[in-house]
Amino acid sequence: MLCRMTDLREKEVIDISTGNRLGCVDDVEIDTCSAQLCALVVYGRPRCLGLLGREEDIIIPWREIEVIGDETVLVNHPHLPPHGRKNRIMAGFLRR
Repeated sequence: MLCRMTDLREKEVIDISTGNRLGCVDDVEIDTCSAQLCALVVYGRPRCLGLLGREEDIIIPWREIEVIGDETVLVNHPHLPPHGRKNRIMAGFLRR
């Protein structure tokens, strides 16, 4: 299957180990010496409507990509940070 960068940008990225939607492909990393795709990049989620910056970007190496489908990219990315405001609030509450 041939795919252009513009086609990749429209695909949702889903982690198959948790079932979480990570976002859409925003960028790619390419090795210019070998002309091979190295990783997909999903930009971090905005904090406070983008006023406080963004969370860290999620970089998914090529070896962790399971399937690139028509509408989604399935990945097995085991070292993802927990997302969501609820998790951060509870983690801060439990530390006190």
